[in-house]
Amino acid sequence: MPYGPVAYRRQLRTFGALAALAPPAALGVFALLALHRGSSTAGVLGFASALFAAPGLLVAGAPLATGGTVYVLAILASAAVWMVLGAIAARRATRRPAADWRDFWREYLWLAAGVWIGVIGALLAANVLLGQAFL
Repeated sequence: MPYGPVAYRRQLRTFGALAALAPPAALGVFALLALHRGSSTAGVLGFASALFAAPGLLVAGAPLATGGTVYVLAILASAAVWMVLGAIAARRATRRPAADWRDFWREYLWLAAGVWIGVIGALLAANVLLGQAFL
């Protein structure tokens, strides 16, 4: 730690929200590539990856909703959620005096797992409500 633990903690708190966007962005790029591949397996994998990257798509009604603005707003709202989770993870990771990025990612993955479990629950609920296979 070149400037000491206080400066390192400040760095974690400052950049934690931005760093939280990296995993969903990578999942989003993977989803785009998979959706443009054309096979049914890649389509299901791409759709699931897109929902894990941007859980706001479910709130917007994806894939049943039409219109690009709905999807853009859902993606922006999802990015805001991921940044808030990153800020919370940074705050929780820096409770320890000697916190590092490993502590941040550990806290962040616990929070992200909660979001992903919620996405799975929403998909299962959509299957029950629609009465047919959704995926």
